[in-house]
Amino acid sequence: MSICTGAFVLAEAGLLNGRRATTHWMDAPVLASRYPSITVDPDVLYVDEGQVLTSAGIACGIDLCLHVVRMDYGSQVAAAVAKRLVVAPHRDGSQAQFIVRPTVGSDSDTLESTRRWARTQLSRAMTVSQMADHAKMPSRTFARRFQEEVGTSPLRWIVGERLLLARELLETTRWPLARIAEHAGFGTELSLRSHFRARLHTTPAAYRRAFRHATM
Repeated sequence: MSICTGAFVLAEAGLLNGRRATTHWMDAPVLASRYPSITVDPDVLYVDEGQVLTSAGIACGIDLCLHVVRMDYGSQVAAAVAKRLVVAPHRDGSQAQFIVRPTVGSDSDTLESTRRWARTQLSRAMTVSQMADHAKMPSRTFARRFQEEVGTSPLRWIVGERLLLARELLETTRWPLARIAEHAGFGTELSLRSHFRARLHTTPAAYRRAFRHATM
């Protein structure tokens, strides 16, 4: 696993040949030109290629380390570590490295209040238009502002939040997959499994076996 320009060390060792990888966006063009066998993605926070993982800048290295903790020990342990570090508990690796509008200041300056509201509505169908209505702005303006603040689209963010909720339920309850899928807003087990496979490269059942609390 590498953080920031540590990707050059992995590349020189041949560990990234034929793989997708990332590094700091300023150094990504050099990495790509020097090692053409690597698919360099300069727009993401980190890349998980199974046994080889790379991150963008140093701050993104924290996101990658939390991702590793989450995959090894579950979302609750990762959330506890993030709280100790005073950082966000989860940022999806596909989010953009460079965020135009940083998420600082009061809620009135950001869309954080709408994101908090959306987290309470995950079991329901949700559209960008509904989120924009809550933020009291046109849909196009809202989508642009959201991308600037979070580094990803509103709909992709919603999927990520639903996955976090589903993972928590898999870890802490004995609910059947159908109930978890419905409560987390995926609707069906098939949709839940599809999103797990696409984002986490595993299945809900396998995740539950690995991370469900022994006391459950």
